[in-house]
Amino acid sequence: MCGRYTHLVTWSQVHQLLRLSSDPIDLPLRYNIAPTQMAPVVRQRGGTRSLEMLRWGLVPSWAKDPAIGSSMINARGETLATKPAFRAAFKRRRCLVPASGFYEWDKVSGGTKKQPSYITASDDGPLVFGGLWESWTSPEGQTIETYTIVTTAPNEMMARFHDRMPLVLDASDHDAWLDPEREDASALVRPYPAELMLARPVSTRVNSPRNDDASLIEPVEPPRAEGLFG
Repeated sequence: MCGRYTHLVTWSQVHQLLRLSSDPIDLPLRYNIAPTQMAPVVRQRGGTRSLEMLRWGLVPSWAKDPAIGSSMINARGETLATKPAFRAAFKRRRCLVPASGFYEWDKVSGGTKKQPSYITASDDGPLVFGGLWESWTSPEGQTIETYTIVTTAPNEMMARFHDRMPLVLDASDHDAWLDPEREDASALVRPYPAELMLARPVSTRVNSPRNDDASLIEPVEPPRAEGLFG
């Protein structure tokens, strides 16, 4: 799954990587993007590829309450074409979510605490997640645009943390994922190669979304296993 991630990429870097056609926007550095927060997403509409700020947690157009988005931060890649909440967006409203890395947690050997790790590309370059977006309008006419991050089975490295991982798309798949004329993108849903990723232990301060600073991604010594004498 993907429950927290970072965005330390400049507009210029996203423009070069994803060939944007929209005007530049100011992108603040984010070290701890959490569900329901706004974050940059790349969409392609009418031949225009733009970077826009959407809210994390997809709200289907038919939803009665936008609060449903807090439980739809991820979408299982295997059921995108059939699950009512995602199937319409999967056909026509796919998006790309640029990121610098994401966090996962694993249990400390011999204890009950969980240790966060920061996962990045092995070359320290940007990651691009596959996502879906939706537009929801309230009875009063207020429009909320939201997104979800697609997940897939884990690669060998990620399996130690979870039985899911975010869908990280290879650069050669970006155009196909964004193409609204390509109705079935299921073949693009697959684990990213483990050898192209790195994980390092980081501070438990990342556990609180109130913390959002550079110290969150600094490596720390992994905790020792808890033994008989602590």
